[in-house]
Amino acid sequence: MEEIRWLISASYFVAAILFIFGLKEMSSPTTARKGIIWAGVGMVLATAVTFLTPGESTLFMPVDNLILMVLAIAIGGSVAWISGKRVAMTDMPQMVAIYNGMGGGAAAGIAAIEFARGHMHGTMMFTLAALGALIGSVSFSGSIVAFAKLQGIMKKAFRLPTQNAVNIVLALLTLGLGIAIVWSGQEASAWLLLAFFLCALVLGVIVTLPIGGADMPVVISLFNAFTGLAVGFEGYVMGNPALIIAGIVVGAAGTLLTQLMAKAMNRPITNILFQPISGEAQAGGAMEGTLKEVSALDAATMMHYASKVIIIPGYGMAVAGAQHKVWEMTELLEEAGVDVRFAIHPVAGRMPGHMNVLLAEAGVPYDKIFDLEEINSDFNQADVALVIGANDVVNPVARSDKSSPIYGMPILNADHAANVIVVKRGQGAGYSGIENALFYKDNCHMLYGSAQKVIAEVIQNVKTMG
Repeated sequence: MEEIRWLISASYFVAAILFIFGLKEMSSPTTARKGIIWAGVGMVLATAVTFLTPGESTLFMPVDNLILMVLAIAIGGSVAWISGKRVAMTDMPQMVAIYNGMGGGAAAGIAAIEFARGHMHGTMMFTLAALGALIGSVSFSGSIVAFAKLQGIMKKAFRLPTQNAVNIVLALLTLGLGIAIVWSGQEASAWLLLAFFLCALVLGVIVTLPIGGADMPVVISLFNAFTGLAVGFEGYVMGNPALIIAGIVVGAAGTLLTQLMAKAMNRPITNILFQPISGEAQAGGAMEGTLKEVSALDAATMMHYASKVIIIPGYGMAVAGAQHKVWEMTELLEEAGVDVRFAIHPVAGRMPGHMNVLLAEAGVPYDKIFDLEEINSDFNQADVALVIGANDVVNPVARSDKSSPIYGMPILNADHAANVIVVKRGQGAGYSGIENALFYKDNCHMLYGSAQKVIAEVIQNVKTMG
């Protein structure tokens, strides 16, 4: 018995080390694949060694538990494998959101089972279980709403007339029920537990409903941190060191990423939760200037005879699946002697790193991809800034209009280039609902159409120029 327990503990320790090393490798695009493999090996090890866990009165786990575990792994593994193979890169944000939610839901489920078993003892155990249940439930229901928004199932944000007051009252009610559970200990009634979990789930929904797409990358990152913390708390309750370490590492990494994303938008987390950008059209005065349309031939000519071109990808490129065409165009321009670089805003797309993943899939070398701080000063020397489906991250009102919801957000200085070409499907506002002043500037030209089709036309024209 002792030998088995020692083997289990040692295996969990090795798995935790693999998690940490895997996460470290994921910090760089060049080593991210290796990091995913290491973390995956750690997860397989942690899952496999669980089968050795002894039963309460026997050396080996009861057969009925083994059957349930194998069934759960078979169902979950099959769904994950099939969905992972089929999911399009454009749908990756909602897949990340729903997987985050599943982790939080699992942590909440563990807490519910531990409460029902009544095997926990001490205020500390009940407190950690309640915290894990609260955070996990909020992450679960909130992530489902985020998935529905990203998937297009939920077309617009919903904000209650007294949204912030409802948020605070519901949060206090849920917290009060959690305190009552801790106070009651093993005598907590089933109705009290049910009310606590229902309030926590509703809280996640109510908090997430008003948040629009512009804030969604930060929300996904925040729920990722919530899930990690919830798993860490429940790991402590179960006495599982692998869950504790994995949860704390994920929670810490998610928290740091959330802070970085919020800083990139120059929006505190409190503003994102209590004063979200809903995505509905914003009222405002008429823009100065006019929209100037150009053809694919004009765009190809401007870039073919340029010295430096900076490409700014956005969600429109992802929706059109145009990343491969963009890289093909880049190679042609480089053959013509043009210096082409890619500029990535930290919150471009619908999740952290969304654009980096798309460009990597197309084979764009990492040394051609630059973040905001690295490349913003280069726009002054650029002949052309090509904006593909991006909107808010290049909107100059972030610098000048104090009444704008995105005022103060660091943006890519596309308007500082000699010429700007914007590939856009139509004349509508961006995901935040804010009109883009860049489109009306004298040096800006609009190239309307799906990015896939438009870039293909540009490619054909560049080829004819030799």
